[in-house]
Amino acid sequence: MLVLTTYDDDEWLFDAIRAGAAGYLLKDTPRAEVITAVRGTVEGKAFVDPAVASKLLGHVAGQQTQPATQITDKLTGREVDVLRLIAHGFSNADIAVRLHLSEGTVRNHVSALLAKLDVTDRTQAAVIAMQHGLGQ
Repeated sequence: MLVLTTYDDDEWLFDAIRAGAAGYLLKDTPRAEVITAVRGTVEGKAFVDPAVASKLLGHVAGQQTQPATQITDKLTGREVDVLRLIAHGFSNADIAVRLHLSEGTVRNHVSALLAKLDVTDRTQAAVIAMQHGLGQ
């Protein structure tokens, strides 16, 4: 889901991300960027308007980081590798190249880690990764 809105309020942003949004753009975003974001969202990429990105990053950074072991105990080593790359915004194709895996295998790892983390999309998984220090 990609949110296109006039609201740059923190609450709207955080609610959208919690609801599973893979992107959050403001209505004044140039048309070409909206098209890129729509296509990218379909590919599993996340898009956040630069005007609100600092709010989102500040919120994530301001939260107390939890020990990575809370996550790494739930996931296999390869799932942790995939989660780290998701947190950096890589698509399944990019992750496949970096980890020398097929794209189908990456999709399987993504599905497994989403289920284990009890989240519905990559954006939520990336936020959890950042909260546990896996996105640095």
